[in-house]
Amino acid sequence: MATDEWGGKSFLFFPLFFSVRYLTKILLGSPRPGETPRRGASPARAVARRGFTLIEIMVVVFILGLLVTLVAPKILGRTDEAKRTKAAADLRAIEQALHLYKLDNGNYPTTDQGLKALVTKPESGIIPARWNSEGYLEKLPVDPWGHPYLYLSNGERYTLKSLGADGEEGGEGKYADLDSHDL
Repeated sequence: MATDEWGGKSFLFFPLFFSVRYLTKILLGSPRPGETPRRGASPARAVARRGFTLIEIMVVVFILGLLVTLVAPKILGRTDEAKRTKAAADLRAIEQALHLYKLDNGNYPTTDQGLKALVTKPESGIIPARWNSEGYLEKLPVDPWGHPYLYLSNGERYTLKSLGADGEEGGEGKYADLDSHDL
């Protein structure tokens, strides 16, 4: 890095060797070093001449466009992957709650009781004798696509799935189902 005439640090790789300080001064409308108003010009006119030149505006727009071009695809193209990761994390958390429920009560909630049995004490089917008064989950989660998680159980074994982006059984890619046993 080099020091510019204002004492700021210039990044040599920065387009057209602008320093961060110089861009700040341009954007705030400060006069450039050695710039004085023309002879005979009024002070109001000198202030009005401190606007941006077309080149300065074009350089700033170019730099912003370059940054957006480099950063946007990396951020915007990963939403499907992020939703699948969130669904996998939710499935693991629900699985942990199911295992705690079984440790306390000897079996998993049945299909009829559903995942609601992890939030409120079931009042039908196999009534748990030692249900945790605080519950096993704070609230009943839905998958990142807004669909409820699919839960099937006979009390001994369970199936826990997210049906993916389409909300239907099967599918490929972002529409593929996520099964807790496959994580």
